[in-house]
Amino acid sequence: MQLQDISHFLEAHYPLQLQESYDNAGLIYGRPNLEITGALISLDVTEAIVAEAIQSNCNLIIAHHPIVFKGLKRLNGKNYVERVVELCIQNGIALYAIHTNLDNHSSGVNAKIAAKLGLQNCKVLRPMSGLLHKLEVYVPDTHFLKVDQAILNAGAGQIGNYKDCHFRSAGTGTFMPTGKAQPHIGKLNHREEVQELKLEYVVENHLRSAVLKAMAAAHPYEEVAFHLIPTQNVHQERGAGLVGTLEQPVETRAFLEQIKQTFGCGCVKHTAIIQPFIQTVALCGGAGSFLLPDAISAKADIYISSDFKYHEFFDADGHLVIADIGHYESEQYTSELLAEQLTENFPNFAVRLTKLNTNPVNYL
Repeated sequence: MQLQDISHFLEAHYPLQLQESYDNAGLIYGRPNLEITGALISLDVTEAIVAEAIQSNCNLIIAHHPIVFKGLKRLNGKNYVERVVELCIQNGIALYAIHTNLDNHSSGVNAKIAAKLGLQNCKVLRPMSGLLHKLEVYVPDTHFLKVDQAILNAGAGQIGNYKDCHFRSAGTGTFMPTGKAQPHIGKLNHREEVQELKLEYVVENHLRSAVLKAMAAAHPYEEVAFHLIPTQNVHQERGAGLVGTLEQPVETRAFLEQIKQTFGCGCVKHTAIIQPFIQTVALCGGAGSFLLPDAISAKADIYISSDFKYHEFFDADGHLVIADIGHYESEQYTSELLAEQLTENFPNFAVRLTKLNTNPVNYL
């Protein structure tokens, strides 16, 4: 198993284009053709995690949080980040981070949290825009099925829970082959008219190259007429946070206790209990105070996240209950999610979950 096999798999499922502009997801250290003996999955990378990887014969660490977040100007062992990178270089251990691109996917971090809580009918709390293009291509009606199937097979035409979506309209295309043209239809220096179809598809940004390649390979024309137009449509399956419902309403204090037990929290910091029962639940793994307005707009009864500042608790303003369960606690099942997916897709590959708790926060 080579490092590039694993990184390609992860990025096909959780494209790097989904990461936030401040993030540093992806391959941080390691050659793509490195032969991987095993992968250690963790939330963070510390010196203890590197030691565990060495002991477990794993030369790849896949972590949710990037160890290198800002540019490193020197490696002097001055802090734990420099020491970790230095240890990995010395021991030939690759580093891969899968962070906000996993956060912003509907089957990523937040989906795992929702599953632990038994939520149903989940949808993205704040869908992202700017992730979609519209592809327009003109094709002779005799080749419609071949071109259409190639484009769809490459991943275009997916809108929410619907696939194989396109719009087509009929018209007449005109052209004159000149110079060294080798036309599929018509003769040199003669103006031609052909009955054509205009096909339109939605294409996710990370699939553009594959879709255009498939389109060109299936198209009969030497020169393919097409447009790829960016849109501001929101992508309902990509974005921050989730909101879902419990099968039955649960008494509020009992639900807070359930959260504490499920996530092993040292404590749950919460705002005043303003309603007796909880049914609609909004959540966001990691620091999620920025999504509080969205949770309120979704009419959630409770918003579960972490890293709320003192004054931000006031922003609940009687609309819902804020439950701050801690950063590590909210994201701890990320490692489980990654291990499950890698084991399922690479059954003969050694995938290990760290045995270490990297939570830097302790409770007395």
